Formats: sequence, structure tokens, C-alpha cells
Amino acid sequence: MQEGRVVAVVIGRNEGARLVACLASLAGQVDRVIYVDSGSTDDSHAAAAAAGAEVVPLDLSRPFTAARARNAGLARAGDAAFVQFVDGDCEVRPGWIAVALAHMRAHPGAVVVCGRRRERQPEASVYNRLCDREWDTPLGLATACGGDALMRVAAVRAVGGFRDTLIAGEEPELCLRLRRAGGEVWRIDAEMTLHDAAMVRFSQWWRRTRRAGHAFAEGAALHGAGPERHWVRETRRAILWGMAVPAIGLAGALVWPPAAAFPLLAWGAQFLRLMPRMGAEAAFFTVLGKLPEALGVAEFHLRRLAGRRAGLIEYK
Repeated sequence: MQEGRVVAVVIGRNEGARLVACLASLAGQVDRVIYVDSGSTDDSHAAAAAAGAEVVPLDLSRPFTAARARNAGLARAGDAAFVQFVDGDCEVRPGWIAVALAHMRAHPGAVVVCGRRRERQPEASVYNRLCDREWDTPLGLATACGGDALMRVAAVRAVGGFRDTLIAGEEPELCLRLRRAGGEVWRIDAEMTLHDAAMVRFSQWWRRTRRAGHAFAEGAALHGAGPERHWVRETRRAILWGMAVPAIGLAGALVWPPAAAFPLLAWGAQFLRLMPRMGAEAAFFTVLGKLPEALGVAEFHLRRLAGRRAGLIEYK
């Protein structure tokens, strides 16, 4: 394995101009760029090839997942020591790779390093602002990263790569296994990527939040019994506020009609509890988000009982 050699694995599907910008942002920062395409119907293949990337089309006979795409790129990484994973709707900030590599070398136990991902247009919608807030996680040793991160190739391969059946939440699940193997996950104070969520409709936010609920439930089913209690709390919160509270209101209303107001009172109290810490906007959507999260949890368990594999839940 060549010391310091870095390959970028970019994944995408019909990203158009966003992909072109993503590939351009990697110029001069990495040794090779591998673009893994998940069934695009636009000119993504040609655009990536024109930008000098190695294009890897995923086999259409198997369901697409981001995890599967990242594994396909990792398989082409060869003898590279490091891999920068990046989503095709992101731009890598100038100097990010050098800063992340410096942190890796200063911390031999580090296997994942991520920085600040920002939304390109947080002012475009409340949903973009919520995404930008979501990306702003604490600095230092972390439990997980997102889709953009620099990783040690050998460490990722040693734990078997991403779990390619997951439709969401594949990065935290990988990070959990890396940490169990003794690796460190770091978030550092450096600009990493610009992300373009392009969420301007309520329906997009709803689908994305439903997908999060599905990820919580699947993650808890996989690793919830472990000492980390992986996503058990998030799953329980979705069940409590998105299922149990409205169910109690409905059941109570059958006996005493005014009990139908119970969910509104409970959600209102939770909103007031969260608002001083989060602000009104984030608190409102945090409470409201438990409904689509609960749907995602229910969807996972129903499909699990039926022995059916979940399909992608896309919001763009």
C-alpha cells in the first residue's frame, strides 16, 4: 500500500451540474477519482469521464444503495492508503484533503476524519436550514460520520466495508464496527464540503425524515443489543411521540371525546421544552418529524416480518 496515496470515491445518480462541480473540486487534492453511478439517465457518465474520473456503473440487476455504491468504489481503490468518500451533490472545499491527512498522521488511531459539511443555500428553504443544522455536530472524537469523510482504506476493508443492504444510515453503522475494532472517528474544525440538499418542498422533508426513521429502526435491530445501544433511543422516541401519543389520543377519544386533544397538548409541551435550546423552528420540526420517523420505523418492521427488502426512499 502506497503511503499517503489518496483516492476519491464519488457516488451519484442524475446529479447533473452538481456532479461536474463535485469532480472539479477534487482536482489537485487526490491522486485518483472514481465515480460510481447508480443508474443515471442524464449525461453523468460522459461528464465524469470528461473530467478524468474512472467511471464504474453499478450492475442494474441488484437494488441500488449508497452503501453498495461506496463499496464498488472502494473495490477499485487498489493500493491507496486513504479514501475520500463524497456524495455527488457535494463540493470538497479547497485544502480539505491536506488538513484531514495531517490529522490522520497526528492521530495514528484515527480511521475516519470528517469536518464541517455546510448547505450551499440554507436561505432557500427551512428544510435546507434544518440540514445545515444537522451537519453541525460536536468537534473531537465522534461516534459517526456522514457521507463525506476521509477513511483509512485498510481499516474499512478489515471490517468488510459498508453494509450494502442498508438504504440509509450506512455510515454510522460502519463507524460503529470500526470503533469496535479499535479505530477512532474524528470530527475536526475544518471546512470539508458544500452540500446541495435542494429541499424546497414539505414532501421532500417528509420523505427524508421517514427514511431516517427506517434507518433508526434497522440500526437498532442490528446493533441495539450491544453496549452502544445503537439508535435505540432514537427509535424509541419515534415510537413514543409518533405512534404512542396519537394512539393514546385516539383510544381516549373513543371513551371521552375531549381526549382527542391529548396529542396536541403533549406535542405542544415537548415543543416548549425544546424551544429554549433549539429555537422555535428546529423545535417545531423536531416534534413534527416524529410522525414520519414513526412511519419509517413501522415500515422497516412490517417489511422485516414479511421478509421483504426495503427499496430506496429518495427525496430529490
